[in-house]
Amino acid sequence: MPQDDWHLTQDVDDFLAQAGDFLCSRAALHNTPLTDIEKLRIHRAADHGAEAAVFGLLESQGEVRAIFYLTPHGRLGLTPLSVEQTDTLAAHLAGLGHSPANVIADHDTAGAFGESWQRHTGAASVLFWRTHLYRLGTLTPPRPRPEDQGRLTGGKDREQVVRWCREFCVDVGEQHSIDLIDSSSWEESRFGDRHFTFWETPEGAPVSMAAATSVVGGMVRVDPVYTPAHLRGRGYAGAVTVEASRTALAAGATDVVLFTDPDNPTSNALYQRIGYVHIADFAGYKFSSGAPEAE
Repeated sequence: MPQDDWHLTQDVDDFLAQAGDFLCSRAALHNTPLTDIEKLRIHRAADHGAEAAVFGLLESQGEVRAIFYLTPHGRLGLTPLSVEQTDTLAAHLAGLGHSPANVIADHDTAGAFGESWQRHTGAASVLFWRTHLYRLGTLTPPRPRPEDQGRLTGGKDREQVVRWCREFCVDVGEQHSIDLIDSSSWEESRFGDRHFTFWETPEGAPVSMAAATSVVGGMVRVDPVYTPAHLRGRGYAGAVTVEASRTALAAGATDVVLFTDPDNPTSNALYQRIGYVHIADFAGYKFSSGAPEAE
């Protein structure tokens, strides 16, 4: 496949004008590109001096078949590609001098790109993230339902939200997010643009939390869901996830999705009980330093 089939730009608005319909056509599968690119668009508009991301689209017979985006921090996001397409893209990016720090994509695409990147640059790839993707089917509230209630958070809840997000990051080992929170860079963290829901006791004490993205391309991603360790096993996580999912549907979402840890059978079973259906597996690989081979 010729390299020039990939069209690159740093103009996010031009890119979305061409690739927006493609991204929205499979909003659940494309949930991460949708939210990441929207965040890049907002930040770019707010700070014209910010370093620009790089966007690429692959066209065939006048239709967009795939996209990639490379953030200023080195995150490479891909929609599904064949082995041949990942190899062509890796060679093209290496030839242009781009050096992604990691790649996030569906399981097969991420693995294939990691192998191609090592072949073209000598940079070894190491798996650092793997997950199941679920899409909401028919929302089914848990039975029995905890005798409590959910509510959207407000300004007075900021300290609690930040503390629980940090505790969540400690639980799952997200050191980068912990560093951002500890340096008072909340807005730069992955939680800065989320909408949070608390599940509360009848006395008004929060016992669990779920966050959700804004509606982008008809899609909302619920992430994260967190219950403090001493309060788990009481149905709070299921209840607050249902509440956040219901709020997303009321806001106009046609696709509500969430990621789960494949090694946590409890959470996977919970989300299936309340109506979520497993649709794909995703992975992330980080790259060691390596210089592109001479062309």
